[in-house]
Amino acid sequence: MSGNPFDGGEGDWLVVANDAGQHALWRPHLDLPDGWRTVHSSADRDGALDYVEQHAATAAGTPAT
Repeated sequence: MSGNPFDGGEGDWLVVANDAGQHALWRPHLDLPDGWRTVHSSADRDGALDYVEQHAATAAGTPAT
């Protein structure tokens, strides 16, 4: 694969989180940085973003809408 693996929405996506409650989108074929863990996997980017929208706000102490 050439280019930026985060460009484009095709392919599988992961949602990763750290102990501070921060969430990020990640690609399954990339190694996770230290301190991050997988909390969700999705067959598409929109599904991963939906998970972040529902869970990241709650983790930060703000009710999800």
